[in-house]
Amino acid sequence: MNAKPSGRILPSEITPLAAFLNRRELLAGALASGALSAAPLSQAAEVAPKPDPRFTFTRNAKYSVAQPPNSFQDITHYNNFYEFGTGKEDPAQNAHTLRPRPWSIAVDGECAVRGTFGFDDLIKGLPLEERVYRFRCVEAWSMVVPWLGFQLSGLIQKLKPNSNAKYVQFVTLMDPKQMPGEKDDVLQWPYVEGLRMDEALNPLALIAIGVYGQVLPNQNGAPLRLVTPWKYGFKGVKSIVKINFLATQPRTTWALSAPSEYGFYANVNPHVDHPRWSQATERPIGKGLFAPRQQTLMFNGYENEVAYLYKGMDLRRNF
Repeated sequence: MNAKPSGRILPSEITPLAAFLNRRELLAGALASGALSAAPLSQAAEVAPKPDPRFTFTRNAKYSVAQPPNSFQDITHYNNFYEFGTGKEDPAQNAHTLRPRPWSIAVDGECAVRGTFGFDDLIKGLPLEERVYRFRCVEAWSMVVPWLGFQLSGLIQKLKPNSNAKYVQFVTLMDPKQMPGEKDDVLQWPYVEGLRMDEALNPLALIAIGVYGQVLPNQNGAPLRLVTPWKYGFKGVKSIVKINFLATQPRTTWALSAPSEYGFYANVNPHVDHPRWSQATERPIGKGLFAPRQQTLMFNGYENEVAYLYKGMDLRRNF
């Protein structure tokens, strides 16, 4: 899949994403009714959706892997998003209840720019780009995803954290009417994740607002989600409504739920097994039920870009 570079455009110069909402709701309704869900996950011949012409962006080749991306069907129908159910296809079936526009994000903590901002205002001036990243779930399955978004460091610079800010905390929407899975106590709600500040400033850390050049589907974390490709997928907090800059390490959802199984760092590490399964190999989604497992790479293959962040740390203790 070759990049087709084009001139960059700022998100603020694009037709407001509210214009996409009616089409998104029609698509969500079709998905919920089963009208668009006939294609199997292993359908390798699926034609990739064309990028929406109202999004103009550049493929960032420096941070994109050479592997072909998974199909749009794979990416949008095999998800963990417990706010819409614990099954892999539950999010695609149930996420039509989410209303991603209008959307506000609260910013607080150790930073100069605080307050509640509309989605478009918050990301104004941040250039969009496509990055094809590996995605590795802690459950030992993997994908390759063409995300559309902007570098997290650019947003952080806009918010001007002070010298006390050592961590960034992200919080998902808490609204059981929109997210019916929050009525169950499978996790402590709202969903919370975080990064150390130097992790958040790493160039690989991305805020995604789309996939395959299309506006981010509800089941993938609309309207904005965190993507850190060297970490297990549960770090990728979805449908973000709050960003806090903190002096101390935040308590995160899965680390609270099962601290012996899910650590704060959640770096992909084939040498440190989950207590209930090996992390040495992974099952690539979309290659069929009988496809051979593939070897898991340290930091999911991003060792050259991120290993310096953890120099001197015990990666078994700080898992």
